This record gives sequence, C-alpha cells and structure tokens, in this order.
Amino acid sequence: MTVTRLSPRVPVRPATRAAARTGAGSRLGTTVRAPGLDWWLAGAVAALLVLGTLLVWSATSARDSLTGGDSTAYLSKQVTNLAIGVVLMVLVMATDHRWVRIVAPLVYLGSVVGLGLVLSPLGSTINGSRSWIDLGGMSIQPSEFAKLAVVIGMALVVAERAEGRWRARVGAGEVVGMLAIAAVPAALIMLQPDLGTMLVLSATVFGVLAVSGAPRRWLVLLVGGGVTAAVAAVAAGALKQYQLDRFFAFVNPDLDPRGAGYNVEQARIAVGNGGLFGQGLFDGSQTRSGFVPEQHTDFIFTVAGEELGLLGAGVLIGLLVVVLWRALVIAARTDDVFGRVAAAGIACWFGFQAFQNIGMCLGIMPVTGVPLPFVSYGGSSMFASLLAVGLLQNIHLRATAPAATRASLLGR
Repeated sequence: MTVTRLSPRVPVRPATRAAARTGAGSRLGTTVRAPGLDWWLAGAVAALLVLGTLLVWSATSARDSLTGGDSTAYLSKQVTNLAIGVVLMVLVMATDHRWVRIVAPLVYLGSVVGLGLVLSPLGSTINGSRSWIDLGGMSIQPSEFAKLAVVIGMALVVAERAEGRWRARVGAGEVVGMLAIAAVPAALIMLQPDLGTMLVLSATVFGVLAVSGAPRRWLVLLVGGGVTAAVAAVAAGALKQYQLDRFFAFVNPDLDPRGAGYNVEQARIAVGNGGLFGQGLFDGSQTRSGFVPEQHTDFIFTVAGEELGLLGAGVLIGLLVVVLWRALVIAARTDDVFGRVAAAGIACWFGFQAFQNIGMCLGIMPVTGVPLPFVSYGGSSMFASLLAVGLLQNIHLRATAPAATRASLLGR
C-alpha cells in the first residue's frame, strides 16, 4: 500500500483567508460579504418610514376631498411607495461599488432628460410649478432624482482627480467641472420654476464642494454669486408673484394672513396645539378639520407637532439627526474618495431639506414646498431618498469589508 506523504501545513495569512472568505477577485461582478449593514442608519430610516406612514394616514383619513371617501386610500398608496423604494434601496445596496460608479453618468443623464421632459407637453403644473411628468396612473418629479444625480456626478469628478487620499485637493478645473455638472439640472429646475428644490440643490452643491477640498475663495465666490443671482432674478421678474408673496409673508406673517401667510399661520396653530404630549394620533383638531393645506406632503411635520406633541416631534427630529450622523460617519470611515464625497453630499442634501421643511412649518423659513425626507407622502421623493440610503449602505459595506476585499474593489 502506498502511503501519500502530506505536505506540512502552511499557515494562511489573514488577508488571504479574508479574500477566500469574501470571494474577492478582479472581476467587475465580485460579490462582497461585509460584516453587516449600518444598523443605526437602517433602524432610523425604518422608524421614520413607519412614523411617516402613520402621519400621512392621519393627515388624509378625514379628508374626503382627497380620498373620495376611502380613509385608507393614501395609506395604501404610501405603503406601495415604500415597497418600491425599499426594493430600489436593496438593489443599490447589493450592487458592486464599481458598477455604481459606472452607472453614475447614466443616472445623471436620465435626470437631465427627465427635467427636460417636464418642460415639454408631457409636463404638468401643480401648485404653480411645472415639476411633474404625468404618466397616467402616476406622476414623477424628476427634480427629486436630480439631487442624487448631482451628488454622485460631482463625487465622480473628485474621485477621478484624487482617488485614495483623505482630502482631495481639487483645483480650479475640477471645481469648474463640478459646477458645470450642477448647472445643467439647476437651470432646468429654475425654468419650472421650483425654488424649493433649487435652494436644496444649492446647499448640497456647496456642501459637496466644501467636503471635496475646494479652495475657500471658490466657496466665497459661490455664495456671492448665489446672492447676486437671487437679487437679479427678483429684479428681472424671473420669480412668479406667488413665490414673492410667500417670501413677504415669511418676513411679515401678518401681512396677508388669509392669503400668502395662511399656510404659515395655520401650521403654527397646529404645532402649538400639540403642547408637550400632543392631542393623540388621528385626534388633532387642525388636522381633522383640514385647516393646514398640503398637510400630507409639505406640512407633514405639523401633524407630528399637533398629534404627538413636543416629545413626538422631538423623536422625529432625533431620528433624522441619526440619519445625518450615520451618513457623516460613513463618509469619515471610507478610504474611497467617491464614497466619501457622495456620503457627505447626501448628508448635506438630507440635512438642509429637513431643516427647510421643518423650518417653514415653524415659521423660521419661507414656504418653498419641499418634502420631509422619509416622512412626507410622495413617490419620487421617497424613491430618491431610499436610493440614497442604499448608496450609503453600499459605501458602508465596502468600507467595513476586509482589507484584501477593499483593495480588490478599489483596483489596488
């Protein structure tokens, strides 16, 4: 009988073992098995989705003019939006990081085409803004997707400039390229005109430039140029009268309490009615009476303030803060320039939009008609927000993967 001599056992290095365990390879479709999701982010987003669905249901259940007598009509629609959004989030989360970067230009091009279609006969006007594409059974708002497209487009420019360094020192050429990426959607949004989305987009672009390492003089020039453009737009009559009325009502709510100032006045009353503990879910007097316009979309926070009180509204704000915190943590922990800039840009987007929405409900910001992320009713906003969360989780999974896998993913 022949005895086969076994060779001495060779210890496997940690990196080799990690690469074998994760199946890391050089192919584009490599699957990454990272330690896990960012559960703080996942939990906060899930809680916001549940809370938002309840608030939308409460805001619409007694509004027969909206529901046609079916108190659960908007609840069903919102649950459907959530289901589609979660599927989109999971798809982005499970996609190889490099595929995300390859598809980024297509996402940007698609958003620009969508914004262009809004201005065509396919577009429809709602609340004075031509921001929607009517597809028969549903409507799409391309400007919501443009926010994400601009973030990943600008992040891609920075990544091409300085991959693998903590702070990409971009020069004038890169700054001009990033601004050019943002300029095309911004111009199309102003033609609608959608002032609220434009403000959010401007704040997001500023944040991305700051995070990417743009020289301070460019940031100062950007702020100065924005102020100059706003003054010029008002002087040239580019803004519609209702938009100017909203600004004047913000400066002086008593100027037209039954007209432009009506929304802000009713929103303040609703929030003030809540007190510390609120009047109870589905029991808000202002909400049940339908005194607050667009309460299930732009003014959804007033439902939380009235029915859940200061404590409930504080919990909602706290959950949004957790989302921003985790986005910034993800940005800080990744050594991928594209991921870092994209995560920080998403944090800027969510942060300013939430501040703008809550601020207009409290009367500290002008009424501009932007939804509260993860909470307001609407498909386009929900889809874009959950796509962004999927990208954040994607970045986190790659950042926490073993070193050998990260090296493979980043092409090192």
